Amino acid sequence: MMKLFLDTADVDEIRTAARWGVLDGVTTNPTLFAKVGGSDDDVLTEICRITPGLVSVEVVAEDVDGMLREGRRLAALAPNVVVKVPMSESGLETIARLAEEGIRTNCTLICSANQGLLAAKAGASLLSPFVGLLDDINEQGVEVVRDLAALVGTNVPRTEVLAASIRHPRHVTEVALAGAHIATVPLTILRLMAHHPLTDSGIAQFRRDWSAAHAGQGHDTDRDEVTTRRSHHVGD
Repeated sequence: MMKLFLDTADVDEIRTAARWGVLDGVTTNPTLFAKVGGSDDDVLTEICRITPGLVSVEVVAEDVDGMLREGRRLAALAPNVVVKVPMSESGLETIARLAEEGIRTNCTLICSANQGLLAAKAGASLLSPFVGLLDDINEQGVEVVRDLAALVGTNVPRTEVLAASIRHPRHVTEVALAGAHIATVPLTILRLMAHHPLTDSGIAQFRRDWSAAHAGQGHDTDRDEVTTRRSHHVGD
């Protein structure tokens, strides 16, 4: 079954998804950390503590040496950190060198199957095709997910496809059917997945029917408790 990651740096949102029993991991980026404020390292450490699976954290340097320094520092913060590296020539070198050191990486901003193939060969643990970003320019983001899932399944079984830039619940279904190992979504989409107008209206109707059927039948909690106490007293 496809895993679900939460795309956020908000600890409260992560706790919510964890309580639902559907949280498999978390993806973050510098923009998401900027939204929550505070010390990035402190927030990241807490996220890693409450997340049952992998936590993807992005480097911001553009050169290989800078990305390596950041990647090593991030990986040392918690055992479930995966270093997110953007797709580029420097990114490929960084992924290869981190892989040699046993550090897991997530190659992000993948927009073609060829990019994903290169990242997988370099040693990336996760490949993140940006589905919604591709759809925005009239390309087929889900097809890139499908191609990558076929490529890694045949050639690089150690690598997983993580569908990113998910814009709506239907995207989640589509990437799951296309073979994605993981989809990362914001909490807003996770909430939409849990609801359907017919489900919500059905629940409301059941409640109305129950209330109408039991109106005036004395289902009063306080009175029931008094009756129960009296019956116990008689039994004594």
